[in-house]
This record gives sequence, C-alpha cells and structure tokens, in this order.
Amino acid sequence: MKINIDGLEVYWPYEYVYPEQVLYMTELKKTLDAQGHCLLEMPSGTGKTVSLLSLVLAYMLRFPDRLEKLVYCSRTIPEIQKCVEELRNLFNYYSEQNGAAPEMLALALSARKNMCIHPEVSAERLGKVVDGKCQQLTASFVRARRRLDPSIPCCDYFEAFDADGRDVLLPDGVYNLDDLKAYGRKKGWCPYFVARAAVQRAQIIIYSYHYILDPKIAELISKDLTRRACVVFDEAHNIDNVCIESMSVTITKRTIDRCSQNLDTLGDYVRKLKETNADRLQTEYERMVEGLREAQRNRETDRILANPVLPDAILQEAIPGTIRTAEHFVVFMRRVLEYVRHRMRTPSVLVESPAAFLRDIQARMAIDRKPLRFCAERLASLTRTLELADLSDFGPLVLLANFATLISTYAKGFTLLIEPTDDKTPGVYNPVLHFSCMDASIAIRPVFERFQSVVITSGTLSPLEMYPKILDFDPAVMASLSMTLSRPCISPLIVARGNDQVAMTSRFEARDDAAVIRNYGNLVLELAAVVPDGIVCFFTSYMYMENVVATWYEQGVIDEIIKHKLLFIETTDALETSMALENYVKACENGRGAILLSVARGKVSEGIDFSHHLGRAVIMLGIPYVYTESKILRARLEYLRDQFGIRENDFLTFDAMRQAAQCVGRALRGKTDYGLMVFADKRFSRMDKRGKLPKWIQEHLIPANMNLSTEEAVNLTKRWLRQMAQPFTKEDQLGVSLLTYEQLARDQLKGPLQEQYKGVLMEID
Repeated sequence: MKINIDGLEVYWPYEYVYPEQVLYMTELKKTLDAQGHCLLEMPSGTGKTVSLLSLVLAYMLRFPDRLEKLVYCSRTIPEIQKCVEELRNLFNYYSEQNGAAPEMLALALSARKNMCIHPEVSAERLGKVVDGKCQQLTASFVRARRRLDPSIPCCDYFEAFDADGRDVLLPDGVYNLDDLKAYGRKKGWCPYFVARAAVQRAQIIIYSYHYILDPKIAELISKDLTRRACVVFDEAHNIDNVCIESMSVTITKRTIDRCSQNLDTLGDYVRKLKETNADRLQTEYERMVEGLREAQRNRETDRILANPVLPDAILQEAIPGTIRTAEHFVVFMRRVLEYVRHRMRTPSVLVESPAAFLRDIQARMAIDRKPLRFCAERLASLTRTLELADLSDFGPLVLLANFATLISTYAKGFTLLIEPTDDKTPGVYNPVLHFSCMDASIAIRPVFERFQSVVITSGTLSPLEMYPKILDFDPAVMASLSMTLSRPCISPLIVARGNDQVAMTSRFEARDDAAVIRNYGNLVLELAAVVPDGIVCFFTSYMYMENVVATWYEQGVIDEIIKHKLLFIETTDALETSMALENYVKACENGRGAILLSVARGKVSEGIDFSHHLGRAVIMLGIPYVYTESKILRARLEYLRDQFGIRENDFLTFDAMRQAAQCVGRALRGKTDYGLMVFADKRFSRMDKRGKLPKWIQEHLIPANMNLSTEEAVNLTKRWLRQMAQPFTKEDQLGVSLLTYEQLARDQLKGPLQEQYKGVLMEID
C-alpha cells in the first residue's frame, strides 16, 4: 500500500492502516519539515515503530539533502531486535514494489557482550568482564607484543578484521545483532568492530539510549554523526531518569576501599615502568604539556575509558602541571581519595552544592578546581601509557576520577548528598556519597542542539506539557493520539473498596492495615477465578510486595489463589525473574493459567509484552509513587520547583501515573488483543490522578466504572469477557482503517474526535 502523507508518498508494508497511524505519520512529517523536535504519544500496540520507520525512510529517500540519517534509540535488546525486524520487513516491501530494496545500510549496535563471538570471552556473563577480556586481546600494545612473542594470546577475529576488514564496506541491507555475528563468523571478523566501523556510513542506526545520552559512551560512538539526522527516543516515558542516571555518580565505602587498592596497584605499575622504560613516561609528560588534543588523536578508538564531560574549549588546554607526571597524579588522586573518605565520615545527612565542596577541598587540601577537572582525562592517558588493557578492576578509581571531573565542571544542576547509612541497610553505618544530577536537560541538551530533529515518543507520555519543562526544549509538535477500536478491547476499572466497604489504598497510613491487604487479596483471588490464562499484578515496590504476600500467606489467600492459577514472583535477581517469566509463559501456554506478581519500575514493567493470553488482565495495586523519603528525590523536587516552577505534588503524581499507565499498557499489544486494566486504589478516581492517564485509556474509562467494589468489578469483568469471547478475526478489525467518515461518525466516534479523524479518513478513501 502507498499512502500520501501531506504530499509525501509513503510505502506501507501492510494491507491496512489505522487512522491513528496516518495521524502519527502526519505529525512526524510536520516535525521533519520544520526541522524541529516533537513529542508524540500513541497507544501501545498500534504500530508506532512501523509508522515512524515508514515515514522517515520515505522522507530520507525523497529529500536526501534534508535528512541523511536516522538514529533510533531504544531501551532493551528485545526492543532493538523488534525494530530491526520491522525495518527488514519494510525493506522487503520496497524490494517487492520496486524490484530492489533502498540502497541503504541499516544496522543495530550493542555492547561487546551481546556481539562477541570469541569462544572464551563470549562465555562471560558480566559486561565489564567481557569488555576487559576483549581489551586484553585487542589493545594495540598487546598486539605489538604478540608480534615479538607469538605465545601472547590475541583475538583472531579482531586481527583478521584489522588486517582485511577495515577497508571493506559492509554491504547495504538490514543487519540485526545475529546477522552481524553471522557475517563476522563467515568473514572471520569481529562483528562488534565491524559494526563500529560501519556506524558513520550507515543511514539507519539502532542502539541504546546510552550511546547518545551518556557522554562517556557518546564521545566514542556518536561524536561524528551528521547534524542532518533524526534522533528517535522510543518508549521515552522515563527519558528524564535515563538522562539523570547518565550524569550521576554514587560512591560507597566499598568503592573507597577498592580505590585505595587501585592506587596502590597503579603506583606499582608507574614505578616498574620508570625503572624499565622511563622514556615512555617522559613522552607522555611532553604530550601533557602540548595539550589534550594530541592525546585525543592518540586515543585508541576501542577504548571504553573516556572523558565524561570536558567541552572542546577545555580540551585545547594543557593539563595542569601538578598532575602531569605519573607520580604526581597518583599522589594527587590519593589526596582526593582521603578527602572524600574524610567527608563520608559524617554522623548525619549532608547536602551541599558543588561550589561548597570545591571551597572546602581548597581550604583543607589545597586542591584547586582545575586539576580536578582533568582527572578523568589524565587517568585515561596514564592507563594508555602503562598499557593497562583490562580496566575492569580499575572501575572504582575511574568512578572517583569521573566524580572529580563532574563536580569541578558543573556549578549548577547538581547536588552532593552524603548519607551515613544505605537505604538497603538502615541503622548500619555504611556511608554513601551521591553526586546527583538534578537537571535532566544537561545530558539531553547537546542532542537537541546538535541534531535537527529529535522525536520523543511512547504510549505513556501524558501529560505532554511536563516534558518540555523538565527537558528544557521547545517542541515544534506535541500530539497525543487516540485509538480507534471496532470493539471495546480494553476495559479500565477503578476498584475503590472491598466487599466489606473498606477503602483500597496503598497510602502509607493504610498500607499495613490487615483489612486493606485482605481486600487486595480477595480482589486478586476473585479475578483469578473468572479471568482466563494470565494475570499480571503490579505492586508499588518490592518491600510492599513482600509485606503483602507474607500477610496473604497468613490469611490463607495464597492457598486459595493457587487453586485457580499458579503463582510466580518477580525478584531483584535478574536470573530468578527470567526463570519466573519463562515458567509463567509455560503455565499460560498449557492452559493452567498463572499470576505474575511484579513491581512497578521493575524489569517486567519495561519492555516485556504480555500479548493475548499472557496478559488478559493487569492489576495495579496502589499508586506507584516513588519513595518520597529519598533525600535525592527531595533535592530534585526542590530544584524543579525553584528552576522550572513545577510543584512537588504535580511531579510526583505525573511520575506515578506514567508508571501506572506503563504497567497496565503491557496487556494490550494490538487491536486483535484484549485486556482488563484494574486500578485498585480509591485515589485513581480523583480527577487530578486519572486526568494524567493517557487519552487512549481515559476514553474507555466511563464514570460508572470509577468507584467500584470488588464484587461489582468482578461482575463487570464477567460481562466484558463474554463479549470479548465472541468470534473476532483480523478482518473484522480492517474495517476500522478503511471506514468512511460517515460510518465512523455513526458507529464509533463522537464529538471532537470526529474532526480529528475526518481529514485522515477522507485521505485514505
């Protein structure tokens, strides 16, 4: 199918198109025409990815002088793989229509641990261990030694790539991670470095957020991308949190102890090198005198240790004389370490600004701001000079150097917070230093300034007005699109009380009330008795889930639930959670049915689809407010209030409701799917809460379903499930995309929604 979007012919690889997909592409084209940024919200399971890829690819082919590259950023490996497959399907459709696919290179890029094909290195589970072993086998000085001593181990895949593959262009086409690994095995080349070498030439790149938001990684991967690019952040409802994490540092007592060991080891390496090859240290010193640009040019392209923040103007300077020699730098870092250790010995919580920290370290240790600023770059240069290939053991020292560089570079938007105890071990002396970014715009501002179009899209962005404030940008387009349905395949219910009329709520004052916990258990039990297949139940936190489940055991609720469905629980351990998910799917597949107890903001709530029988109902037990006693959160709330005029309660509610919407949205993964969405908390019925849910959920939330008891909710569920059980095929759904305006007005949409879809449907006709 070919669709005309405001004069642009778009190839559509399916037999039908939904009205909201056409609207989505229309808004996206407005953004590209304006060469601006946009916020687009469209319901889960309605084809955001294929709509975006179809429009942007058509735009790139039609206007190659305006748009040269698409950079698609996603959160997880499964989402990256799904995007690549949609793109492959689109390329195949171009080939069917035109006899040839577009002459473009599209590839996915991920970390070494996901792309390595070396038998020994790829067997490791931890990413930092894989990185360290890879560097041990591929660093230039290791390979130089091997030429003198063939017994030194080296990566044959990298050697073959370096000898024959650097000048060979990766053929046009679409490559996912498995394709690159297969290509690497066929050629005998390292797929990771093949992809790294092809990034600059590729017209479409698909990778993680951190490759463009985290300065330490972006400097190595994304620094040479063209300005005429469209950067897409998919599933971007939490993009502000990703930005903050990429610019924040946490140092624990264990980090400090290991830093001391790292400095001892580093000092030993320096002494040995001085005894055996003092010329190399002298050469490094001269390079430090000349300035960092030469150091930048000499940096190995495969190095992970990168400067986190230094702008170009500072990189022109020479490194301060106090840390130019290796011995002086090691001594300098010891002084910084001892000062940080001293500051962490505080009996009470301490909050201060970067300026106060710099004043105090100047007064106590006579350490100036300028050498602190160059710590990360100086450490990177020293590790190269010492030919330390495996840096995985030096992680704590790298963290300390990054902290020194960050706190001396940024005067605003950051807060230093030192706590005598850790949240995980309250009451036990275990000091933690947080250097936390308060302003998400610091990390994403270079992306907005550098690329002509940035698209932030998700199924749960409401309210849209919050994102331009917290990310500090002016969008050219903001749109929240609805969902056209030929049957009510989602049924949002707000359950406010149990059958005993006790209010359901996860408020702090009531969360330990046995009656409230019993009512939550009865709700899950009664829904388990009537809802077929799989139910996903979300709690507000791991601690709350543990307390509730323990009480359910005592009350006998768990025994009753297991009579209807098997029970699986998400934990903080990734392997345990993966096994629970695998067995949950098995239980749903064989007809036994299962309940998965999960946590909002956990692994299950992000990137895992419970399509069709895997998620016939999602129950949100309480409102998932973030832990409000967190000192870091309080500091951020104060910053948002002072800098952006965002009230604390408004931001907390916005964050909680986007998490709730993300959780319940796991149940609906397409228009032929159907799912029950249960909001079990009386506060959801208030306008200030439900009004922040996405439009596509609000439209199906009728007033009669906003203050239900458990019994009423179960009765409505039975009636709705009988309706959903009627025969329904994909062909029935096709009518939604091909309806005339008159049919749509009569059968489906009322009021202003008619006007929203009128032009779209007339265009389709």
